[in-house]
Order: sequence, then structure tokens, then C-alpha cells
Amino acid sequence: MHFLAITRRRTESYAEAQFAEVLGPEAERARELYAAAVFREIHSRGDVPGAVIAVEASDLAAARAAVESLPLARAGMMDVQIVPLLPYRGFAAT
Repeated sequence: MHFLAITRRRTESYAEAQFAEVLGPEAERARELYAAAVFREIHSRGDVPGAVIAVEASDLAAARAAVESLPLARAGMMDVQIVPLLPYRGFAAT
């Protein structure tokens, strides 16, 4: 199944220096999940610090577990919203 994870750094609760300590391990874990084809795409957000991630997982629990394995999520330093995606009905065979 396909999911869209929308994350936002909790900049109101943590200093930039605190984020800087975690960003290296964060990128490393994201690369691991990308190499495992769990993360299909990952983009930095243009509106606020955070990311939007296309996730491939068997179910919502597996998608949540993958995203929450990121160091920023484990440290409670980012909000995570995960949206299940369905095929667009406009492309269905008629």
C-alpha cells in the first residue's frame, strides 16, 4: 500500500543546535529506508522545516513504524501525519 507521511520539525520546542545533532543520523536512516524501497520519495518541505515522504508498506502500522524509526521522530522532535493513499478513480478502467 502507498502512504504519504507529512512531517514537521517542532521548532517551537527545540533549538536549531538540537536539530543539528540529529540531522546526520536522520539522513542516514532515511537513506536506509530508501534503499530498502520503503521510502519511495522524500522531499524537504518548502513551507516549514520538515519532509514529505512517499512510503510503501503493507499497512498503516508498518508505515508508521518506518517513519517513527527516524531519529527525529524517536526523539519527539517532529510531528508526523500519515495519510493512506488510494488509486485515483479518474484513472480506473471504465
